[in-house]
Amino acid sequence: MADIDFKTLDAKWQKHWIDSGLYKTPAKAGSDEKFYLLEMYAYPSGDIHIGHFRNYTVGDVMWRYLRSRGKTLLHPFGWDSFGLPAEQAAIKRNIQPGQWTEGNIATGKETLTRLGISYDWDREVVTSRSDYYRWTQWIFLKLYEKGLTYQDEAAVNWCPECNTVLANEQVTGSGTCWRHDTTSVEKRFLKQWYFKITEYAQRLLDSLDDLEKDWPPSTVAQQRNWIGRSEGAEINFTVVETGDDLPIFTTRPDTIYGVTFMAIAPDARLMRTLVDRCPNRSAVEEYTRKAQKKSEIERTAEGTEKDGVDTGLTVRNPFNRKAVPLFVADYVLAGYGCGAVMAVPAHDQRDFEFARKYDVPIVTVIHPDGADPLDPATMTEAFTARGVMHNSDRFDGLPSEKGIVDTALHAKGQGFGRPAITFKLRDWLISRQRYWGSPIPMIHCAECGAVPVPEKDLPVLLPEVEDFIPKGRSPLEDVDAFINTECPSCGRAARRDADTMDTFVCSSWYQFRYTDPHNAQNPFEKEKVNQWMPVDLYIGGSEHAMGHLIYFRFITKVLHDLGYVAVDEPAKVLFHHGMVLDAKGDIMSKSKGNVVSPVTVIDEWGVDIPRLAMLFFAPPHKEILWTEKGLVGAKRFLIRYANFVTSLAGREHNAQAAPTLDEISKTDVVAFRRAHQTIRKVTADIEGLQYNTAIAALMELLNDLGQYAPDKSEIADWLGATLAQLIGPFAPHLAEELWETMGREPSVFEAPWPEWDEAACEEKEVTIAVQVKGKLRGTIAAPAGISRDDALGLALADEKVKRHVADPGAIKKVIFVPDKIVNIIV
Repeated sequence: MADIDFKTLDAKWQKHWIDSGLYKTPAKAGSDEKFYLLEMYAYPSGDIHIGHFRNYTVGDVMWRYLRSRGKTLLHPFGWDSFGLPAEQAAIKRNIQPGQWTEGNIATGKETLTRLGISYDWDREVVTSRSDYYRWTQWIFLKLYEKGLTYQDEAAVNWCPECNTVLANEQVTGSGTCWRHDTTSVEKRFLKQWYFKITEYAQRLLDSLDDLEKDWPPSTVAQQRNWIGRSEGAEINFTVVETGDDLPIFTTRPDTIYGVTFMAIAPDARLMRTLVDRCPNRSAVEEYTRKAQKKSEIERTAEGTEKDGVDTGLTVRNPFNRKAVPLFVADYVLAGYGCGAVMAVPAHDQRDFEFARKYDVPIVTVIHPDGADPLDPATMTEAFTARGVMHNSDRFDGLPSEKGIVDTALHAKGQGFGRPAITFKLRDWLISRQRYWGSPIPMIHCAECGAVPVPEKDLPVLLPEVEDFIPKGRSPLEDVDAFINTECPSCGRAARRDADTMDTFVCSSWYQFRYTDPHNAQNPFEKEKVNQWMPVDLYIGGSEHAMGHLIYFRFITKVLHDLGYVAVDEPAKVLFHHGMVLDAKGDIMSKSKGNVVSPVTVIDEWGVDIPRLAMLFFAPPHKEILWTEKGLVGAKRFLIRYANFVTSLAGREHNAQAAPTLDEISKTDVVAFRRAHQTIRKVTADIEGLQYNTAIAALMELLNDLGQYAPDKSEIADWLGATLAQLIGPFAPHLAEELWETMGREPSVFEAPWPEWDEAACEEKEVTIAVQVKGKLRGTIAAPAGISRDDALGLALADEKVKRHVADPGAIKKVIFVPDKIVNIIV
């Protein structure tokens, strides 16, 4: 093989894999040998790009390795084809979303097939097809039956560019839309559908303990922080002028006697009823309008000056019966606790800054243990540490830890509060005012209210429409044939819900559908789903740490509780792949318009060369900078590798059983040992998803075998076949060709993975570099594990070393790296 036509190998072996059914999933999963390998599916808003090529290759390497290890594999793929990405691409091109999406699916599938990725296409799911979203609607109904779905009017995140609401998890850390990093998210009051994910907050938090070992620590930490469990007390204050209850949650009830004002979020539910009764109504309304244009990040960012408006109302503290002013302030969030906070300027920094700005009194009620009480007049910042209570009536002298418990219990005993736990996690807002999504299976009747669509009437089909452009409300509202229907309960005229579901609902359960994708009677058979679940290795981007992955876990727990699945968590091991960057260092994405098509690359180089190059650039979890410069080196290596393996074929000694150390000649020992060491290294690196170092080990092996004389070898046939297998996960088309060249069949991936012999891996003799003052002056052959003194003795006996160390008595220091280096300092 002086040269190789890699493109011809692609066509030959991809046809063979398809014809032989190599990628087909067995009808039954088995038990210990089952392995469910899953990559997050793709948004079909364009063709597959080079970033996808790398990401899906990460899973394909593992599939090929596990296939050789005898695992029974499920490796499916599908398309997250509803939602904003696909719809916005269609709008940009003035084409129907369905037409655009289906065209991209066909193109993407063809590209993935040309890349040789090991997907079982019989398992394909497409979320925008009714045979899938029928069951997404079924999921909605099951949550509704369990009391986990409700409709409510509340302040929501609104993206003015997308013209739809967003879940909290779809707002970035900078307060912008997840799809538009320059568009600030606003607040609007709308009636929307929610899933009660908060009812599962504690379970979602507790289960992270079990995932810590096999999920990325950063993702586990992000989920913990997002769920955000806080312990404290709920205290019920009262608005003096109106008699309204104003409940608040606090983690520091020990500071309750230091409350000198109350602050309520401008978008809090109670504020909407209070605004008409505020003495300072006009100022409050103007402040509220401005606040709704700010993101939560802007409102709560550290260093941002805290501001607000005095409503003119007062609030009574149930502990000391004192009335304090009520401010509307945007640093308070409607979603935290009850949307209002008790402000204790002496012991909370935000409250301290606010009080100084608006000349609100400051009262200290905690002082440092063993120190005199603090003087509010001289304080330059809040004292936020725990300490000892004072100015707190019956609780004076209590340490904060006990005070927190006792004040909460006192509130409970008096009937105006209780110990409480709250979470940062908010209920999942799933309504979208967009066309391209799964219709919400609810009907609104003037007599019966909101009524679920009967299961027998699913799916509620998404109608074809000419005008699907978002207008700030769902385009489906204008489709009379869709909207107008009958109430399932009373038979009167009624209206369908016009909103569609968040695309993350589609991806919250797709892992289950893959186990039984053609079932027309149920979303999946319990027996089939329980054979395969949980996912053994889940591969996807870290950007889904808080959105998709929390929803994915939540729906799994709900289906578990309803008895449909045995698992409580969807994925055992989670792996985040690194992104592919362009020459400027920007992440490649269709939205940025900077993608490189893998089709262009493989048309020139074939599949194996860019595949190996990308795998070698960096570990799979690291970012890589895409460059075609590495392709030349990858091609050169693969050709050298192929030529060496080909030179081992056709020997007379063609026994295919693996030889043992005792059976081989002395001339084969070095090659035999290096091969076994490489089997061990490549195996460990693949299992650890360190593909780049596995490839580096194969490169080192090829270099070390450069002086090997295969025509005289007793191990030539075994060595050639082993080398074909070891390169298989990384360059599968070439590996199949080499396997055939070695006279093996049917497929390199159906042969058992080579095993290493630990005894064969042990070095009997090592080569030690001898340095004098850091410069290499010679090498010595020594028994493996030689001591420092013995190694020094051999070094000083070497003639080349003697020239530089004439007098051993002049040696000042010896630096010894076992089995590698002796450095003599004179």
